[in-house]
Amino acid sequence: MTPATTPSTTSPGTPGAQLGPAAAAPGARGPQSSAPPTRPRRPVTELRELAERGARELGHNAPAQAVARWAVENFPGTLAVACSMADAVLPHVISQEAPGVDVLFLDTGYHFPETLGTRDAVAATMDVNVVDVVPQESVAEQEERLGADLWARDPATCCRLRKVEPLNLALGGYEAWATGVRREEAPTRTATPLVGWDQTHQMVKINPLAPWSLEELMSYATEHGVLVNPLVYDGYPSIGCATCTRRVAPGEDPRSGRWAGFSKTECGIHL
Repeated sequence: MTPATTPSTTSPGTPGAQLGPAAAAPGARGPQSSAPPTRPRRPVTELRELAERGARELGHNAPAQAVARWAVENFPGTLAVACSMADAVLPHVISQEAPGVDVLFLDTGYHFPETLGTRDAVAATMDVNVVDVVPQESVAEQEERLGADLWARDPATCCRLRKVEPLNLALGGYEAWATGVRREEAPTRTATPLVGWDQTHQMVKINPLAPWSLEELMSYATEHGVLVNPLVYDGYPSIGCATCTRRVAPGEDPRSGRWAGFSKTECGIHL
């Protein structure tokens, strides 16, 4: 297993590609722009039929590699991978079938330095195209308009502005997206299919790791030398923004450290 390391001076926006109002600085590491999907989006009816067919063909517990292969065969050039950079297992699984695949990272402006370091390491060492998806407003602009620490007063609105809406825009050019959602992570995720229809984004949603346990995830990382966020080894099995994530005690729900003190359990991108 290869934990990523990061200097304390890591700052948002250092890898190349970005989706949002800000452009990467000249000379930044990684690609400077994200190539648009090579095929136009097919009609919604056709995409929905593909989702239904994929669910039938793959069933409930097909191997992740088989799910990745199905995704790449059916969505050549129109598949995106979403990654929170808790680890790079999902990008690794998909990139074995689709080298250079777009990996979307929601750069909220509130991430742990370790998370940004993991992103940078993935961009530098893996055969993927890491794309920073940034909100319409910087943290400073949002605070000027809505006041400081919106995350502490209204985390749902903060997540909507800094995660949900930017992702909605970023996914517009794709036909399908792959996520690292796993069924064991939370009660809200126990019914996660391998392939389903994303009604919100009107596209196919693919969850190759859905049947995996945390132990299986970490075993894969160890076997293949896949990057893992150092915070995972420091009591953070589920990693979000630094402002809204705490360590989890042994035996606690892996996602209990997210939005602690609030009834909120999801940021909204998987609802």
